Amino acid sequence: FCSLSILICCVVVQSVIMPVFNASDWLDECLQAILEQDFLDRMELSVYDDGSTDNSRELLERWRQRFEDRGRPMLISGHSSSSPRGVGFAKNQAVRQSSGRFLCFQDADDIMRPQRVRLQYEAAAANPTAIVGCKVCRVPEGSTERYTRWINSLSPEQLLTQVYTSHGPTVIMPTWFCSRDWFEKVGLFNEGGKGIPEDLLFFYQSLRRGGHVIRVDECLLVYRYHEHAATHSVLEETIWSHRVHFLQERVLSQWESFTVWNAGKQGRRLYRSLSATNQKKVKAFCDVDENKIQKGFYTYEESKERPKPRIPVLHFTNASPPFIVCVKLDMTQGVLEGNLRSLQLKEGVHYYHFS
Repeated sequence: FCSLSILICCVVVQSVIMPVFNASDWLDECLQAILEQDFLDRMELSVYDDGSTDNSRELLERWRQRFEDRGRPMLISGHSSSSPRGVGFAKNQAVRQSSGRFLCFQDADDIMRPQRVRLQYEAAAANPTAIVGCKVCRVPEGSTERYTRWINSLSPEQLLTQVYTSHGPTVIMPTWFCSRDWFEKVGLFNEGGKGIPEDLLFFYQSLRRGGHVIRVDECLLVYRYHEHAATHSVLEETIWSHRVHFLQERVLSQWESFTVWNAGKQGRRLYRSLSATNQKKVKAFCDVDENKIQKGFYTYEESKERPKPRIPVLHFTNASPPFIVCVKLDMTQGVLEGNLRSLQLKEGVHYYHFS
């Protein structure tokens, strides 16, 4: 019994997973915040340095003893190659060397609030097949204002219905928390390196596996905006193609026909990106712009079909659901949202947002 008691005491409940690449400007603040977590159970920090060329590794080593003094092991590894392997690889390595039953993903340039691990652990323990996120406080204040508002204001239902928009995962990667069991069921992050949206691909795979999405409705992370963030290395075209593929797989495959809400650039781009099968399901475009409506049709000039497809363009009040909405959220001073409400439509049933 004595040895069993010792073993139970030594089991790590929680691993903070942190990839690092040239993060010396932010590490002290980030590590201090991890050390100040009010989580009372066994916790470790697992760091993988992806070939930093600044003094990140030296800074990490300086912090090791402080973590040990608090009874929180700090696992540090990495490589010194001149070619970074990418965020997905670094996160996978940090997970592999960790031992916690739950994983808290932390970016080296962000700052945890003291209650982050405790509150997200409680949510994840109650929802073992979920990715658990939280609200964020953006710094500098006012940067990416629309995006931050979207992150923090989605309803529980919208965490699942708005997974196709250009904003990406409805709980953002720097706030993720999940059980190790669920992480292993979903699979590792894509290790393709720079330019790969490894968070989006993992998020989609979690949904395919039947995973849930939950947000703790408190600001538990100070989310830093700066020009060197890894997010900026992913091309919009890459993200677009993954979004279109997932939309076709999860939504359009279930519909016999649908209307594209927006006869302008974004709506036409979506139409052109669809498979031939799903293009044939588009019964109309709809819009509020009289100039577009008066033209009567959109002709798909690039089509190899003869005659070329001509899709009617209607006023939204004359169009019928379901809709794929290709108008950016929070950009029309509430006009789009009001128009959708006027038709008494239910998001996730009668329409999905795509832009």
